[in-house]
Amino acid sequence: MLLAAGASLRCGSEPEPEPEPWVDTREPCSERDPMRNVYFGDLHVHTANSFDAYLSDVRVDPAQAYRFARGETITIPGGAGGTQQVTIDRPLDFAAVTDHAEYLGEVSACTTPGAPGYESDTCVGFRANSPSIFVGFGTALSFEEPQRREDVCGPDGADCLAAARDVWSRVQGAAEDAYDRSAACSFTSFVAYEWSAATALSNLHRNVIFRSSQVPPLPVSSFEATSAEALWASLWDECVQGINGCDVLAIPHNSNWSNGRLFNPEYAATDGDRQQAERQARLEPLVEIFQHKGDSECENGVSGILGEPDELCGFEKLVQPPFMDCGDGVGSQGMTGAGCLSRRDFLRGALLTGLEVERDIGVNPLRLGVIASTDTHNGTPGQVAEDSYPGHFGSREGGPLERLTAVVPGGVRNSPGGLVAVWAEENTREALFDAMRRRETYGTSGPRIAVRMFGGWELPEDMCAREDLVELGYERGVPMGGELPPRTGSSGPAFVVSALRDPEGAPLQRAQIIKGWLDGSGQRHVEVHDVAGGDSDASVDPASCAPQGAGADSLCGLWRDPAFDPAQPAFYYARIVENPTCRWSARDCLTLAETLPPEELPAVCEDPTIPKTIQERAWTSPIWL
Repeated sequence: MLLAAGASLRCGSEPEPEPEPWVDTREPCSERDPMRNVYFGDLHVHTANSFDAYLSDVRVDPAQAYRFARGETITIPGGAGGTQQVTIDRPLDFAAVTDHAEYLGEVSACTTPGAPGYESDTCVGFRANSPSIFVGFGTALSFEEPQRREDVCGPDGADCLAAARDVWSRVQGAAEDAYDRSAACSFTSFVAYEWSAATALSNLHRNVIFRSSQVPPLPVSSFEATSAEALWASLWDECVQGINGCDVLAIPHNSNWSNGRLFNPEYAATDGDRQQAERQARLEPLVEIFQHKGDSECENGVSGILGEPDELCGFEKLVQPPFMDCGDGVGSQGMTGAGCLSRRDFLRGALLTGLEVERDIGVNPLRLGVIASTDTHNGTPGQVAEDSYPGHFGSREGGPLERLTAVVPGGVRNSPGGLVAVWAEENTREALFDAMRRRETYGTSGPRIAVRMFGGWELPEDMCAREDLVELGYERGVPMGGELPPRTGSSGPAFVVSALRDPEGAPLQRAQIIKGWLDGSGQRHVEVHDVAGGDSDASVDPASCAPQGAGADSLCGLWRDPAFDPAQPAFYYARIVENPTCRWSARDCLTLAETLPPEELPAVCEDPTIPKTIQERAWTSPIWL
């Protein structure tokens, strides 16, 4: 059992009593559903407070980002040095601005006349948008002990910490102003930031999301906490135990750039390691598997996992085969698109690693639910539509030509990003956060597909035809993110998946269940099972981007595991796939072709390795045995 909030993790000590959960003062929501509604949001958003956004000419602040999420029009950089006005196609239900904790104070000092450090060489270069500053700020975070720049921050870093404290106060104020505390409960904002360690240029980033307005006085950056373990310790001491009413999640992202490092737990069967694994599991119950820097669900060809190739694993990959394989080790340089790939860089491998650790020490530190988000650096949460993609890095991707030839990481292989979906009773901080804590979440690559998944031992075979599917799911089983209770009966577990298409998206093509397990000899396995829908002749007209072929408005299937072995630990999650639609890059090429002769079009427009179509999808959190 995971330790309660406020519990001591000292070896041999007894957990302290669970404190009463903090609830921010607000009106009760006029609409509350005990069977839970689905809410769509974005928990990975950068504004001008982030050094890389500012150096891309973005001047959107957190208050404007929240207004954008609620449906207002804002101005961002455009192509050829211009600007463009952007509006989300549909307002979000919730969002979190997650600016880099690193350099909050430095950006403020370099852009505030009269501030300490404003006239430093670093700040002069920063305001001049010097490429060496962009690279230097980023690579400094790759050192095991990163250091602040003394010419900006002073010899002890105090000037930048003081400036960061002021910025953090404004971030909290923007979240407070955006939070709808009325009975309408129309929008929820979370106080948040990103911890952006990148040791050996491998991505170790986490988005830190707070449950309430009770938060520490300063974000923890990788200058202060140089490892994930140090981050967890700081969050535990400064938030969970240090402030009444403070609770927090840290959500890892971009494991696909981590060279095997992000999910590489090294725990022994000792009390101290078990407690550390419990702390990791409590603070990190989710992973962001899709955003603008690609998909981290699976990868064909990585070693250490048995099973047939999955034709849908090639989705939105930044690194193309052939690639170096990390094996059981780790590599470096992932954030530059270099180095090796590991099975642990992808959801399936991470989940299997968690089963291995649980087998060895009795605790699973990687029982990870699933979300997706954008990682926008334009301050535009939720702007995920392929047909109106304005890029993510300001002027660097401000127009079709800039996007297709961008030298930012990923370049033309970047994606508009995705959304996180949460099943909660109401749209409040507490209800959404608690749903994330229990992993009743899923991610999409952009569309607002509504997906439910339940697992149980006694689910009826006709469940898809019953109007009380949801009630039965909760009564006789567990939802996505849950753990099956001890087996009843003699058959294997059953899983039901029900999906409704996005009313403004493409028809649905198929629903699948992915099973992963460890066999008796410790070998890792993955299988993919179609449970509704299947192959179709749906396609896209490349000359017009018009979709062709039939699809489904809804899909539902119940699948019972025919090969269930109670001695083999396993997980199951669902994947819902739409019919093909036109990818943003193909649309940009068609736009440019209206004004440019063929010989002047960017080479990527004829590059056969750049997909012209995309099959948008949703991935649920797993259910575990």
